[in-house]
Amino acid sequence: MNKQLQELLIATSNQGKVTEIKSALGDLPLELRLLQNYSPIAPPDENGTSYEENAILKAAAYAGHTGCWALADDSGLEVEYLQGAPGLKSARFGGPSDSDRVDLLLSKLTEAGAHQREARFVCVVAIVDSEATVLNIARGECTGTIAQAPAGNGGFGYDPIFIPQGYASSFGELPIEVKDRTSHRALALAATRAFLMSFLDGNLTASEAGS
Repeated sequence: MNKQLQELLIATSNQGKVTEIKSALGDLPLELRLLQNYSPIAPPDENGTSYEENAILKAAAYAGHTGCWALADDSGLEVEYLQGAPGLKSARFGGPSDSDRVDLLLSKLTEAGAHQREARFVCVVAIVDSEATVLNIARGECTGTIAQAPAGNGGFGYDPIFIPQGYASSFGELPIEVKDRTSHRALALAATRAFLMSFLDGNLTASEAGS
């Protein structure tokens, strides 16, 4: 195993994301650290102009505070009828709770036709080392449509109103195994996993990864 990587910080306080990241990476031969293992750290301002920039901002900030390699993601829901909104502002769209954000989004789609309810989830996962060098960026996308009303208690965020392409039910209703194969975060994490496996197997060095 590459001796430079023994711990990886999951740099998010979103427990839904933590669960998905641990599910994807938990069997790798490294210790996954959580923010709760450290003294409270103020979250950085997510003022980037892209998912990539925000993911790097978060990973670099937490890596700098902890001295640990950090994994962070930035994700969003882009709706055709809203010209790609809420996009980068998905987590800050509407009120403080998931249900508030879902309700606001649905209220803006009352006049949308069926084809205008097309949407996609986007996720970018960044890994940054303790010196703020970006080692890997992975992107995943999942296309689908926005349902007329929330359905199901699974997942988090906008999952109860997002129906992935090829299915008739929302991520809130579908078995977790389906989301773990097809979601935007699952796809980004699959690419991240491949990078980490190559690194841990000694097939890739930190300098090669960050070049």
